[in-house]
Amino acid sequence: MKRNCLFLALLLCIACSAGAREYRDTLRVARDGSGDFRTLTEVMEEIRAYMDYRVTVYIGKGVYKEKLVIPSWLTNVHFVGEDPEQTIITYDDHANINKMGTFRTYTLKVEGNDITFRNLTIENNAAQLGQAVALHTEGDRLVFINCRLLGNQDTVFTGSAGRRLLFRDCYIEGTTDFIFGPATALFENCRIHSKRNSYITAASTPAHIAYGYVFKECLLTADPSVDKVYLGRPWRPYAATFFIDCEMGDHIIPAGWDNWRNPENEKTARYAEYNSTGPGANAKERVGWSRQLTRKEAEACTPENVFRECSDWLPAK
Repeated sequence: MKRNCLFLALLLCIACSAGAREYRDTLRVARDGSGDFRTLTEVMEEIRAYMDYRVTVYIGKGVYKEKLVIPSWLTNVHFVGEDPEQTIITYDDHANINKMGTFRTYTLKVEGNDITFRNLTIENNAAQLGQAVALHTEGDRLVFINCRLLGNQDTVFTGSAGRRLLFRDCYIEGTTDFIFGPATALFENCRIHSKRNSYITAASTPAHIAYGYVFKECLLTADPSVDKVYLGRPWRPYAATFFIDCEMGDHIIPAGWDNWRNPENEKTARYAEYNSTGPGANAKERVGWSRQLTRKEAEACTPENVFRECSDWLPAK
């Protein structure tokens, strides 16, 4: 009898071990089948919820046509592409498909916190028939390094007021309001490329938040036919956007900023520049309701100040 009990206990331990899920801290995705998974949707199911350790997902070259959501229970994940121009996450929804509206058109929606993306292209390649978001963010402490964000109208939506986003060494392109939303975002050494005469930013920064969009040492370029682009217009009152030490092409018009056909926005919009260069940097010809920062104010736009509370989540340069 005793021997039988020991045998049954052993079988139970084996069964429990076989049924237990083994979580890994390194996962590989490859379209050619050489990785652990062939799609990013599959790898989402493999990452443990609310982890206290970092998981790195390596993504091989290839085109991943997926409409992808990184849910709020996934945190502390690094997505690392093999090549920024050849590791492509893409989809093609736009706002006029079945009355979809802007906020369901995303290719990639990030709801989780403490997520990093590196060496990737995130693209919405829908026809130019309406708003079409490539990247939709809701999470906090999100980092994008050496990424390409491609689209037309509304390429990047920085959702959720008070959330903190870092874009470093990225290429971002679009047509109208292609960087928009209420979050706080710092853009360092990025190339911002306009594909049409229109507006770059449409911030909706809440009044109680000091910093909305801060562009530092960025390069503003455009397609050859483009010659009339505004730095921004306020999607909501109190929109805050700063350009610091940026190089601006001649596609940026002298006035610089637009009030979105509402003079009342001129009383609240917080639009400012400092030490920009290039033919589009016309400090003396800017609209009277924007301003030039003082040197002291510009130097205060550090990650620690822009992101409040803490900046220990930022990667080293």
